[in-house]
Amino acid sequence: MIPLDIAITGSINLIGYALATLGPALGVAWIFASVINGTARQPEARGAMMGTAFIGFAVVEALAIFALALFFVVL
Repeated sequence: MIPLDIAITGSINLIGYALATLGPALGVAWIFASVINGTARQPEARGAMMGTAFIGFAVVEALAIFALALFFVVL
């Protein structure tokens, strides 16, 4: 059996970054799932919904990029 202190290597920052990317990933999925649902219910409003979806996508992805930058700063 391998001792625990030898088996665990790497940085705890990597786990934090993995958790920090989960939020934006779910956010992007929910944004575009809502757009698909809205387009299915009201097809003529697709253009307005897509514009709003891309703005929301950019804001949510900014959080993931911010987490990536902090990962490298703390590393």
